[in-house]
Amino acid sequence: MENFINALNGIIWSPLLVGLCLCAGLFFSIRSRFVQLRLIPEMWHLIFQKKEDEIGLSSFQALALTLAGRVGTGNIAGVATAICFGGPGALFWMWMVAFLGASSAFVESTLGQIYKEKTGDQYRGGPSYYIEKGLNCKVYAWAFAIVTILASVFFCPGVQSNTIAAAWVQAFDLEPTISAAIITSILCFIIFGGLKRIAQFTSIVVPFMAQAYIVVAVIIVGVNYQQIPEVFTTIFSSAFGADSIFGGMIGAAISWGVKRGIYSNEAGQGTAPHASSAAAVSHPVKQGLVQAFSVYIDTLFVCSATGFMVLMTDCYNVVTPDGTFLHEGLKGVEAGPVYTQMAIDQLMPGWGGPFIAIAIFFFAFTTILGYYYMAETCTAYINRTLKKPVLMLLVKIIFLITVAFGTLRASSLIWSMADVGVGMMAYLNLIAILLLQGPAFKALKDYEKQMNTGINPVFHPESLGIKNADYWVGSRAERNQVIEEEQGVDNLDGITRPHK
Repeated sequence: MENFINALNGIIWSPLLVGLCLCAGLFFSIRSRFVQLRLIPEMWHLIFQKKEDEIGLSSFQALALTLAGRVGTGNIAGVATAICFGGPGALFWMWMVAFLGASSAFVESTLGQIYKEKTGDQYRGGPSYYIEKGLNCKVYAWAFAIVTILASVFFCPGVQSNTIAAAWVQAFDLEPTISAAIITSILCFIIFGGLKRIAQFTSIVVPFMAQAYIVVAVIIVGVNYQQIPEVFTTIFSSAFGADSIFGGMIGAAISWGVKRGIYSNEAGQGTAPHASSAAAVSHPVKQGLVQAFSVYIDTLFVCSATGFMVLMTDCYNVVTPDGTFLHEGLKGVEAGPVYTQMAIDQLMPGWGGPFIAIAIFFFAFTTILGYYYMAETCTAYINRTLKKPVLMLLVKIIFLITVAFGTLRASSLIWSMADVGVGMMAYLNLIAILLLQGPAFKALKDYEKQMNTGINPVFHPESLGIKNADYWVGSRAERNQVIEEEQGVDNLDGITRPHK
């Protein structure tokens, strides 16, 4: 089993996927005129907008739910692993994936909003929905839904619970079986409470824990401020093969940086549109911009915090594929959260283990919730056709078993399984959004036209020639018309303008 997973991982994470991720992000950046830079002030403004109806989530809740998936083990253990096998330069390529990937995140989340549906008392959307409605290819949509369920239920959750268990063993000497019982009990209470309970939990926990983690990192970087120029030099020289020690690892730096970057920020992977589609907004681009900013929060803030801590305190190893150590700051220590725990211990002896164990619990646990929500959304998509309510219960049960199982398995196998799940989703989603990018950029152009007139933009897909955006020509159209009337504007020929 382990040999098969490792072989599959090697096939999926070939240079083709690495190149596809980088090239797609670069293409979307150029076509959008680097929307991820131009509209940063607008992104910040939109994060704090109130939700626009009683059914959907607010932009902030959708952001928190997305960050619940993005900010997780990849930000602590994943960064350590990237540095261990790709050298310090891997951190630069994680930054590059974040910068370019923000445009991919914009496109996929905007598409998720355009083609979402109202199902019962919540909104549903994501790649399966926009593939079916935008590309008119139900087979492809089903393929993505099935792959996402497999990734979210079987391949990815285990790495989160496994890392929680490993950190708790290191910090509290707690048996993995006890960790499994605690995690699954809390998880069971939340996921059976529905989307609102998940959103409420993540909107409280994610901002608090992320801020606490960054504050500790800032303190450590501040104490070691004299090393900042040296760390930057090491990162950049290693990234481009100019470092005397890590110069031969440029290929590994790119590969591990992109792989761990995508696993961490999930840009282009197709995960964020599930959560972003649940937000109640007057225009799809609003959530596209919010989700683009979430990539920065994940990688440029949280991942960078981890990278700087371990590099400044020399709490890391660098290993070549043949097992040779190019740098051994921690003898006999396997790559993972222990790097970060020991980095914090350098400044605050005795606090590193407990602090990282608590941080990992919240980061990883909210990521587990994010995986569950993706599985639930894709199951709901399939159930539109099958109409088998028992499927949702079955997904919940299997998901809980997988999470419990993940705490007891070897970490090497768990990480390989997670990479397989992430890679399969990334392939299918990146191809889909490259084929379906048109409506997202039409929506962006429309949004900027309205924004430049100083009004609250609203969306009318029919005036832009966008078909099958059923939600926006139904009840949302009536609500948007009310917004226009309150602002004293008309929508003529697809351009919203003030009354004359």
